[in-house]
Formats: sequence, C-alpha cells, structure tokens
Amino acid sequence: MTARRVIFEGRVQGVGFRYQTKDIAKGFEVCGTVKNLPDGTVEMEVMGETGEVEAFIQEIAEESTLAHHIKGMHVKNIPPLEGVKGFTIER
Repeated sequence: MTARRVIFEGRVQGVGFRYQTKDIAKGFEVCGTVKNLPDGTVEMEVMGETGEVEAFIQEIAEESTLAHHIKGMHVKNIPPLEGVKGFTIER
C-alpha cells in the first residue's frame, strides 16, 4: 500500500475541485480525503496500491477537466491512512 499527500495550487477552490476529485476516485481502487485549505490550495490524502494511486493522481493532474485549474502540485509520501473508508470530502 502507498499513501500520498498532494497539495494542488492554482484556481482549485470554487470550481468544484473536491467534488470532481471524489467522482474521479470512483474509477480507482483508492481511499482518502480531499479538503480546501485556508491558503487557497486543496489537500488530498490518498491510499491504495502504488499503481492505482499514481494513475489516480495522473488522471486528476493531466487528463481530467480539473487539469487546467492546477498551476502547481506537491506530492509527498505519507504513512498509511488509518480508519479511512472510501473517498470523502472534508470540510
């Protein structure tokens, strides 16, 4: 299992970013959370098999309708997520 924290920068709040990310997650075997941060970025924590996690992040950043909103992205390996089921939006 691989877990990653991704910070998306750009016009990523107020454009349905979290909801579209959750919808994209349905096509992958991943679990995690996505939330807006006070500085205008969006934080996603995602866990799954390495290939699934990488494909999911790539789908968001390069192939989805969200891609043109993203101006920067920081990906970091994190410890496995505990107690997370499914993919949810945090407020």
